[in-house]
Amino acid sequence: MSAAPWLGPSDPAPVERVAPSGDSPFLLIGDHAGIAVPTRLRSLGVSQADMARHIACDIGVRGMGEALATMLGAPFLHQIYSRLVIDCNRAPDSPGAIPTESDGTVIPANQSLSPEETAARVAAIHAPYQDAIACAIAGRSETILVSLHSFTPVMDGFVRPWEIGILHGGGDPRFAVAMLGVLQARGGLNVGDNEPYQMDSIDHTVPRHAFGAGLPYVEIEVRQDLIADAMGQRAWATILAETLTATLSAR
Repeated sequence: MSAAPWLGPSDPAPVERVAPSGDSPFLLIGDHAGIAVPTRLRSLGVSQADMARHIACDIGVRGMGEALATMLGAPFLHQIYSRLVIDCNRAPDSPGAIPTESDGTVIPANQSLSPEETAARVAAIHAPYQDAIACAIAGRSETILVSLHSFTPVMDGFVRPWEIGILHGGGDPRFAVAMLGVLQARGGLNVGDNEPYQMDSIDHTVPRHAFGAGLPYVEIEVRQDLIADAMGQRAWATILAETLTATLSAR
């Protein structure tokens, strides 16, 4: 199925690549960095207030990733469209790939989709994003996959104390575990070990590209209130750049 008829002429391409000069082994990705909605879906039937919440994107990741890419001289590939259109960190055939509800908000445009409608979103947005990552990895002599995410400070009434979480499990987790240790040794940070999420069967992108190929990887979660503005995004990009570089040097 061609993606062109589904995305309109005014709709952006699903993948943006920030490519500063440099030969860093790191490849940065942002599954949930985008907030765009295709013209044909209008607003998804969701209010502007809800589109500004964590349900629509990983708040702060785009700005933090762009800053980190510049600091490391590493490419940053990120999704342009909202995770409410299709979640690129879910298997395309999984029930959560196109959510009908998220954190109490019903998504009207995602109700009772036909197989053809689902396939169109996969072809137009999900597949090109995953293909772009695969192509980037294939064109590099070395890759350490760094998946950037952010998490809401409060979920289901629970105040999450962590400032940053390192997710790992499956494949070759040695780089992720080493980075966890570097962050913990740094001091002054509340670091979650597979918190507030675990690397499990729900995750799609890192397992898809890193596990089978034996690539080193790390999935990073930063609390959203810490990177809600440009100052916070740059501050945390600095922390991540220092930590990633230190972990790489210690290998």
